[in-house]
Amino acid sequence: MRVDIFWALTVFCFVGAITPGPNNLMLMASGLNFGVRRTLPHLMGVVLGFTFMILVVGAGLGAIFTQLPFLLPVLRYVGAAYMLWLAWRIAFSGPLSEAASGRRPLGFFGAAGFQWVNPKAWVLAIGALTAYPVSDSYAQTVLVVTAVDAVVGLPGSGFWALFGASMRRFLGNPRILRAFNVAMALLLAASVVPVLMEG
Repeated sequence: MRVDIFWALTVFCFVGAITPGPNNLMLMASGLNFGVRRTLPHLMGVVLGFTFMILVVGAGLGAIFTQLPFLLPVLRYVGAAYMLWLAWRIAFSGPLSEAASGRRPLGFFGAAGFQWVNPKAWVLAIGALTAYPVSDSYAQTVLVVTAVDAVVGLPGSGFWALFGASMRRFLGNPRILRAFNVAMALLLAASVVPVLMEG
């Protein structure tokens, strides 16, 4: 195994996991509105869902998109629509007390499924698989990329859920919370613009 490329891959995966994107914005909003414990299924859905996505894409799903290129624009627009729906949900979240008692955070399967329509996830998965050949064996490269992402994904994305939860006491005022949720929703909606511009 090429150690220099392995460490470059590790940095790439960690930066991808900890930088802002649709997953992390939603985890931060969920941590704020529901707390860390209720956000854990969402967090694990992101981490394990993306890890599974890398494994499947590396195993050959990418060849399907080469043969059927019209599927990529379809995926792009479905993903954009789903992100806008999630932004709407965040923008109109109720007060913390209401979130704690009634509304539910995104669950494991919803978060895992979201990876397939998340443009950042596709960019990171394909980038990691193609730019960091840690071994002469492609199969070993796929397994190493999958394992590295699984290890660094949890602390990277988990930071955002913890950060959101840590702001609960500062955002107890319903008006401040509403402003925060609307700002997060607008950022999430803004992340859709580059997706649509590519099409």
